[in-house]
Amino acid sequence: MKKRLVIATVLIFALSIALLAGCGDNAPQDEGGPVRFVIGATPVPHTEILEFIQEKMLEEGIDMQIRTFTDFIQPNLATQAGELDANYFQHRPYMDNFNETNNTEMVALFPVHFEPLALYRSRTHSLEELSDGAIIAIPNDPTNGARALNLLAAAGLITLRDGAGVLATRMDVTDNPKNLDIRELEAAQIPHNLPDVDMAVINGNFALQAGLEIGRDSVAQEDKDSISAQTYANYIVVRAGNEADERVQALIRVLATDAVREFIESRYQGRVVPVF
Repeated sequence: MKKRLVIATVLIFALSIALLAGCGDNAPQDEGGPVRFVIGATPVPHTEILEFIQEKMLEEGIDMQIRTFTDFIQPNLATQAGELDANYFQHRPYMDNFNETNNTEMVALFPVHFEPLALYRSRTHSLEELSDGAIIAIPNDPTNGARALNLLAAAGLITLRDGAGVLATRMDVTDNPKNLDIRELEAAQIPHNLPDVDMAVINGNFALQAGLEIGRDSVAQEDKDSISAQTYANYIVVRAGNEADERVQALIRVLATDAVREFIESRYQGRVVPVF
């Protein structure tokens, strides 16, 4: 009888442990404890900025968990599916295009920062030294490709059709005096291909990851007062219907502070520019 009692006690204990383990991260939290909030972001600077405010979010009663992605597609799909409560990696034109082509319902809530695109030197070290037929790599997605073409135009390398603006494509190039070979590559791959081209237009986050510095390694960059800065700020994004989520509103309050602005300015030295 005693032996049976011991066995029964052990089984009950084991079952209790299994049930607790099965609850995992989705277990209801104790009343008065922090609430769970999952946000997706790309590594630099988005994840770094979010890590800077994690402790402050905890003070607001929110356990902010950051999932880091290395592409621009999965964070939106995960947000749409409810796997993420928000994401932070994209500008509004990219989000609008993604919504249209993927039948998703993303909403941009709060602009945090702008990452200037820059034209980085490689085999050729200055604009004046660019030879006839020099190879310039630019991002192949519509929004960043248009930004890159506008940057090349601002640098005096090409001329774009009047009114092309943020929708510019290579078809809008009306003058290319140096017969530049403008090659469209996946944005994330351009830093890896830098040795094979004369110059390349690289997104701020990918330049950061590659250890490139605007002041040291580039020959031209988007101005902070340009139309690109106004158009391509990176936003906190949620699925439609979640705009009033108290956790999202708390995130916006924590981000929109002098402490975050000073962190961005001191850490990134102009490679990332706060816009709030």
